[in-house]
Amino acid sequence: MRFLSGALALAVGLLAPSLVAAAPSADRDVDLEIRGDVEARAPPTCHSASNRACWTTGFNINTDYEVTAPPPGATRKYTLNITEEENWTGPDGVVKVKVMLVNGPTILADWGDWIEVTVNNKLDTNGTSIHWHGLHQKGTQLHDGANGVTECPIPPGHSFKYRFRAEQYGSSWYHSHFSAQYGNGVVGTIQINGPASLPYEVDLGVFPISDYYYKPADQIVIDTRTQGPPPADNVFFNGTNVHPTSGGGQYSVTTLQPGKRHRLRIINTSTENHFQLSLVGHQMTIIAADFVPVNAMTVSSVFLAVGQRFDVTIDASQTPGNYWFNATFGGQNFCGVTVANNPTPAAIFRYAGAPATLPTNPGVRPTDFQCSDILNLSPVVQRTVPITAFTPRPANTLKVTLDGPPTSPLFVWKINGSAINVNWEKPVAQYVMESNTSYPTSDNIVHVNDVNAWTYWLVENDPDGFSLPHPFHLHGHDFVVLGRSPDATPASQTRYVFNQATDSSRLSGANPVRRDVTMLPAKGWIVIAFKTNNPGAWLMHCHIAWHVSHGLSVDFLERVDDFRASISTVDRNAFNDNCNAWRTYWPTNPFPKLDSGLKMRALDDLKMLA
Repeated sequence: MRFLSGALALAVGLLAPSLVAAAPSADRDVDLEIRGDVEARAPPTCHSASNRACWTTGFNINTDYEVTAPPPGATRKYTLNITEEENWTGPDGVVKVKVMLVNGPTILADWGDWIEVTVNNKLDTNGTSIHWHGLHQKGTQLHDGANGVTECPIPPGHSFKYRFRAEQYGSSWYHSHFSAQYGNGVVGTIQINGPASLPYEVDLGVFPISDYYYKPADQIVIDTRTQGPPPADNVFFNGTNVHPTSGGGQYSVTTLQPGKRHRLRIINTSTENHFQLSLVGHQMTIIAADFVPVNAMTVSSVFLAVGQRFDVTIDASQTPGNYWFNATFGGQNFCGVTVANNPTPAAIFRYAGAPATLPTNPGVRPTDFQCSDILNLSPVVQRTVPITAFTPRPANTLKVTLDGPPTSPLFVWKINGSAINVNWEKPVAQYVMESNTSYPTSDNIVHVNDVNAWTYWLVENDPDGFSLPHPFHLHGHDFVVLGRSPDATPASQTRYVFNQATDSSRLSGANPVRRDVTMLPAKGWIVIAFKTNNPGAWLMHCHIAWHVSHGLSVDFLERVDDFRASISTVDRNAFNDNCNAWRTYWPTNPFPKLDSGLKMRALDDLKMLA
């Protein structure tokens, strides 16, 4: 077959263990040059192994980062080169015809720093854009990295500089928002140091976990228009794993210091798969969910959906040796998705001084997994949300539906009857800057006009048709999860429709869990809310690549006049320069736009696959 635009095999080269670096902090020496050029730095003054709750004078774990952040201590500068390679040998030993790579290390910064990232597009025919997952981008809305919404794609041979504040802290990742490109390897990790709700002595840094496919992501997107997705070929921990049959490649190995407490920053960077994670013989204590610090909760395993993060602590209090860190699927059709060809993916956690051998205890399969989030996590910085202000009505109800065979030839995911299909050449932000209100219907705009008010949303998952769970991610905000329908396995297809008279008791506004990704149950519902304190154009979409590619997204256009007024001349000029370059390039591109532009919607010409 001929490669389509973006049809490149997944290559998470940036997640190789050699590129995962320790974080800058007050209690260790680091070479900042490997992490980017630093103009200035004000290191934390009270942050130590015995007191992680403090950060610096006037800023600690109880500081509300949506209100204030420390003065910038540094401008951390990075350069990301996005390239293509042929006949590349992957971490598990499989040679791939063509891959897409990012050279960059983990983006590291301290709370309050400025971050500058220059993205050089060295791809042959693909545009690109980079989204900084979970970062609110207050005042820097045009740096959110959602092409077709806040920018035009960066054309091949061109560069774009993203600049934004680390007003939040914790663990996250960055990824392309151009078509299915992130499934082809354009992903990386982010670590922003700040206070924590529990003391620890060792920061193990970021620990990404991702499904891995030998087939190009773009081809999978096309295949899933008429059939279910294939199983992932492998699952990588920190960028590596052994091949499920040949034994090629290597296990990821993480070293634990005996007797010490470790912080592990787990990030699910997958395109489709969700995991139940456990460490044999050990418990984990959750201290952050996405970018939100939470009061410590000790668990035997954690569920991590696509796009979600958990910062946990692990006490190295067991007999020194080797222990499996297991990613468990709930059998076939776990969470409504097809599991990996590697049925028991795992990594090794090895106590310092233990022999370099494989663990001998496989562990016990977790029995506490559900395809749903933990709702009783308690954010350190509290919110009280008046649930009596919520009344479901058409204007605040988002209905997820699926069109497909036999009633239609292709699978298309819709919200309120429309599948998103953004215009790369004229993003939503351009309409805003021109005061043009003729937004195309295909942009799936939802207007939010109230100022600094809680806005409530009932998301309903196709109770009348076939339904799958969806990990919904909101740009520009954390949301609170006020409640959800009763737990039921996706295979049961148990139907739940929100009824205010009987379901209001399932809602709670007393410091509810707050994060930027949550699971929408199959045939069920969630009620979420966010405060309208960040004018901008913010996507909310399913983070399964094949679903958002098929249209599963809306765009919250929040306080449009304030958004327009907040755009600086510098950002407006950079936006125009990049869009002019893209509009010059796009007519010369040899491939048509086949997708939603975010990740596939309308497919008009299957002959491109011939």
